[in-house]
Amino acid sequence: METGSPRGTGTAAGEQPVWTGLPPGLLRMRRMLLVVWAGLATAGLGVLPWWLAGPAWAAFALLPPVLAAWGWVMLERNWRSWRYAERADDLLISRGVLWREQTVVPYGRMQLVEVTSGPVERYFGLAGVQVHTAAAATDATIPGLDPAEAERLRDRLTELGEARSAGL
Repeated sequence: METGSPRGTGTAAGEQPVWTGLPPGLLRMRRMLLVVWAGLATAGLGVLPWWLAGPAWAAFALLPPVLAAWGWVMLERNWRSWRYAERADDLLISRGVLWREQTVVPYGRMQLVEVTSGPVERYFGLAGVQVHTAAAATDATIPGLDPAEAERLRDRLTELGEARSAGL
């Protein structure tokens, strides 16, 4: 994956966009949540049913750790697939491993740009940027950014949207 400066502003005709990947804090947060949920599922499938139905049921307790190991690898692949690029006239967001998706949001179509951060994201020092347009299908989100970068991106997108008389 190509990683460039988050302040890359655009491309001339024929040039490739300067892509910015997501910070590793998002991967750490998602993996921590995976471990917590897998632990709870293991306890639920292993301890409680064993007490109720006997030791044969405890074999189901192996299912969550096996799925968690698979999820550990898949989370990294998904995290690596996310990237964004600021171009002269639009914002590109690319994501996906099996089904790749690239969203192009023209600055002139942006109506609202917001920075969001839930309690778990705040604990890990992360924030997301959500871009709303008139067409709900083109709303776009960039998760897991450093809060300072999320605010910088919000301000830049708002400034570019206003410059294009879009209605921000």
